[in-house]
Amino acid sequence: MLQQVSLIGAPTDVGASRLGCRLGPQALRVAGLGPALAAFGCDVRDVGDLSGPQNPELPPVGGYRHLDEVTAWNRAVFDATAAELAAGRLPILLGGDHSLAIGSISAVAAHCRATGKTLRVLWIDAHADFNTAELTPSGNIHGMPVACLAGHGPAGLTGLSGTTPALSTDAVRQVGLRSVDVGEKSFLRAEGVEVFDMRFIDEIGMRRTMVRALAGVDADTHLHLSLDLDFVDPLVAPGVGTPVRGGATYREVQLCMEMIADTGRLGSIDLVEVNPALDEHNATAELTVDLAESLFGKSTLERVHPDSE
Repeated sequence: MLQQVSLIGAPTDVGASRLGCRLGPQALRVAGLGPALAAFGCDVRDVGDLSGPQNPELPPVGGYRHLDEVTAWNRAVFDATAAELAAGRLPILLGGDHSLAIGSISAVAAHCRATGKTLRVLWIDAHADFNTAELTPSGNIHGMPVACLAGHGPAGLTGLSGTTPALSTDAVRQVGLRSVDVGEKSFLRAEGVEVFDMRFIDEIGMRRTMVRALAGVDADTHLHLSLDLDFVDPLVAPGVGTPVRGGATYREVQLCMEMIADTGRLGSIDLVEVNPALDEHNATAELTVDLAESLFGKSTLERVHPDSE
């Protein structure tokens, strides 16, 4: 049976610190995402781009930049994601900035409650995105989506899934962090978020890190991947709005994707923060397509995968 995959474009940078990732969905299409997935046996439906308010480029109000606009975009993302899940398809959100994951993951959380599935979110990113209006140094909501999903934020974002919080922090595994604001560090610990930062990866390696991040994923799990391309070192992925040196290598990020594919439980994806305005010859979008192929079966060899670390 063909994997039923839906591409959902969300061309906005309304939650971001820099302009440009509104161009991400089209860059991913130009890089050949749809045909690449079709070549790996997927039935690909591109539902086109969602619409929403323009980026007003205003300063923060009450600790949030562009709250009304971010909320409108996330409602659109929620509705589109929920519709594809209800149709039995695997939604892939093409960002756009990472604030959009509030909408996509809220829809996935509601779907899991309705179907009795256990949700596991892999948040693969250079940043924790666990700020609040009180903690944020910038007011940019792309630095807040995990906190909002965990119930810390404005009601228009925390309640999208129909319950607040949308999920427990027990459902989240963060991989690749290397830029965390001072207030976030304490808040992450207080809320019990399980984090595998770059030091952890340096110390035990990417494979053992992913074994731990995926521990407990089983036949009753819906696995959601939220991939911010700034997880990858900027020497490999230059086209992102908030690059941080010392990220994952090309092979490390490929291993992540291949191990996620090995679970057979991937049910939804965010591909976000691709910024063609800062890219070099669409290299970051092309890398993203390459990684997506690994999520859907690209592998050097047919492998037997050991369960142990």
